[in-house]
Amino acid sequence: MFTRVTSRSSRTPQLRTRAAVLAAGLGASVVLGAGVAAAANTVAATTTATAATSGVASAVEAQAAAQAKAAAKVAAANAKAKAAKVAAANAKAKAAKAAAANTQKTAPQAAAKKAASWTSPVRSYRLSASYAQAGGMWQSTHSGQDFAVPTGTNVVAAHGGTVVKAGGNGAGDGPAYGNAVVIKHGNGTFSQYAHLSRVDVRVGQVVATGQHIALSGNTGNSSGPHLHFEIRTTANYGTAINPVAFLRGKGVTL
Repeated sequence: MFTRVTSRSSRTPQLRTRAAVLAAGLGASVVLGAGVAAAANTVAATTTATAATSGVASAVEAQAAAQAKAAAKVAAANAKAKAAKVAAANAKAKAAKAAAANTQKTAPQAAAKKAASWTSPVRSYRLSASYAQAGGMWQSTHSGQDFAVPTGTNVVAAHGGTVVKAGGNGAGDGPAYGNAVVIKHGNGTFSQYAHLSRVDVRVGQVVATGQHIALSGNTGNSSGPHLHFEIRTTANYGTAINPVAFLRGKGVTL
């Protein structure tokens, strides 16, 4: 009876000791597990923060790259616009220079064209009796300009127009002129060619500047082979003006 009691009593402290050890081990495990979980959470949080920071950095880097690209694009556009402006200014200056050079080039051509619109009635001549010269050959003074040339020299129209007189007896102006031609010009003036050996145009014929109209001679009141040339304000004798001054005003040098 007493032995069994003693045996139970001695086991009780042992059981309690084991229980205490198990409880301590369990507590330690719980504490360890909690520590591991906390550590894991800390690592996860750190990883998340690092990832977030990296994402922000990437976004900032991408934004900076985009801004740099946009700035480069704007700079390129500005450079292109500036280059186009400079090119346009250079082209304008070049065009102005070319226009000025063309004006300088065409001015003599225009003068030559003006001169070509009127021409001398003969070539290779010598000016002899002049306009308004006094002398016994004329009733008062000389009504035109004489061009000393051999008989048969080509005589041309000093300007384009319509033949209004042609033939002997001064073409109606009197025998002193011999064979003659009178041409009416568009500017209201008339030119007369006298002492001709041959007349090669007819009344009503339209002639151009420099076109052949006759051959020079020594007909009528003439002291030698020459062409008598007049510029008149009408087709008739007595309306002559200085032909040399007139032709020089048209750019013809005599």
